[in-house]
Amino acid sequence: MNRIEFVIATAIVLFVAFMLGWFTYWLLHRLTRINDGDVNELDRMAQSLHEAEEAREEAITYMQQREAELTNQLAQTEAELRAAMDGLRAVRREAEELRGEVERIREAS
Repeated sequence: MNRIEFVIATAIVLFVAFMLGWFTYWLLHRLTRINDGDVNELDRMAQSLHEAEEAREEAITYMQQREAELTNQLAQTEAELRAAMDGLRAVRREAEELRGEVERIREAS
């Protein structure tokens, strides 16, 4: 093989390698290309996800406020119950004292 044949063979090998690389690039680009419909669907899904996260945050905030209100209402109800029970004990004690006094008056007469 003389010098000219070697240069031509090298040029052909390099051209084939270049064409094979270009074809591989074109094929990968063609297979991994994203359609406009896919991009629009991704945008719509991202918007839906964002709205769902906002709704979740609002629900969490509402639940925390409601829990605080109910806890406060429960504490007030328990305080009222304790006050009512204390009043009931006082009334029972007073009723027992009055019964005792009535019995003493009956026995004395």
